[in-house]
Amino acid sequence: MHKTLLTPSTLAQHVNDPSWVVIDCRFDLADPGKGETQYRAGHIPGARYAHLDRQLSGPKTGTNGRHPLPDSDVLCRTFSELGIGPHMQVVAYDVDSSMYAGRLWWMLRWMGHDAVAVLDGGLARWQREGHPVRGGVESSSAAHFRGSPRAGWRLTVDEVANGLTSPSRLLVDSRTPERYRGIGETLDTVGGHIPGASNYFFQQNLTEDKTFKSPEALRAQWAPILQGREAKDTVVYCGSGVTACHNLLALEYAGIHGVKIFPGSWSEWSADPARPVATSED
Repeated sequence: MHKTLLTPSTLAQHVNDPSWVVIDCRFDLADPGKGETQYRAGHIPGARYAHLDRQLSGPKTGTNGRHPLPDSDVLCRTFSELGIGPHMQVVAYDVDSSMYAGRLWWMLRWMGHDAVAVLDGGLARWQREGHPVRGGVESSSAAHFRGSPRAGWRLTVDEVANGLTSPSRLLVDSRTPERYRGIGETLDTVGGHIPGASNYFFQQNLTEDKTFKSPEALRAQWAPILQGREAKDTVVYCGSGVTACHNLLALEYAGIHGVKIFPGSWSEWSADPARPVATSED
């Protein structure tokens, strides 16, 4: 069972394996249709496509963030339609950095499906290493996904607010240092971060070729952020619950287990003007 990352050479050995399901997660926040267009033009043979807005997010209310989690029964139907059944090995990928593949990786694990891994380096590495792609849309047989949310894996906005004064709680903002400080915010109406949060930009997990750094390097990079705190007291968030999953994947790959996520993230937090906002570095 692969539970964090795998290489193109490993995936290439299983592209025709009926017990493996490959999901293309390419997406562009500035152009929501781009990833699907790219998928139709060329994808890993056998891969199905999962759209961040339509399939990996629920309805927006204006106060629940830009990519709220779908209801669990809706997720079960979505995963079933993607052909994900019990005990199947799922592989998620995107262009290269795995920021969108990480979202699907976390959602499946949250719903109780552990056999899910991200293709390290994405489609770019797959092609760079000489593996084929094909166009069109793949047909897939529906499966029967059975799962339910794991308790304690995520925090609601109220739980985050209630823990702001806890000395053991560590919040980690996964966005760029500029957005963390409220500089040049373009995606959300309010700039800044949750008071007390540290900043660790998710792309620090990657090498220049967009593959993940070694577990040893990741542990060394995260040590000054965690400062010896227990993983269970650490909560990651980002703008809308996407790149925070990338940090969770890096931590899991580094052997640091039990970190939680605030899926609503900054877009949910900042939707209520009564919630406090910080702009200076914590």
